[in-house]
Amino acid sequence: MTTVAQVLKDKTYQEIYTISPDATVLEAISLMAQKGIGALVVTNEDGVVGILSERDYTRKIALMERTSFDTTVNEIMTSSVITVTTAATVEECLELMTDRHLRHLPVIEENVLKGFISIGDLVKAAMDDQRKLIDQLQQYISG
Repeated sequence: MTTVAQVLKDKTYQEIYTISPDATVLEAISLMAQKGIGALVVTNEDGVVGILSERDYTRKIALMERTSFDTTVNEIMTSSVITVTTAATVEECLELMTDRHLRHLPVIEENVLKGFISIGDLVKAAMDDQRKLIDQLQQYISG
């Protein structure tokens, strides 16, 4: 089974984008737009304190008639962060994300942020695993 460590190693873009909880939402969404990403890890000196996603923005800014200029990331971020380690399997992560309706998971190892994986990263890894299994079975059948 493929682990999160392998998913992180295989990712095309390894960079983890973070933002301070004190930053404005405008700064956060500008960074997301510039980098073409859908979520940021919110960090302070204590480590990971939240995640800010496009979903948070849509539900907590646009629908609640707040402004991006004077609302801080801390006010709208998801603060109950669910994390995984590099030893977690793709299947475990997919199950967790499906059950909890998540699109992103921070990867933490010994209280250090090691990566940030998306549902897309995990689906790609699962598809690669299935392709390998099919190839092995075809080789076994054909002798």
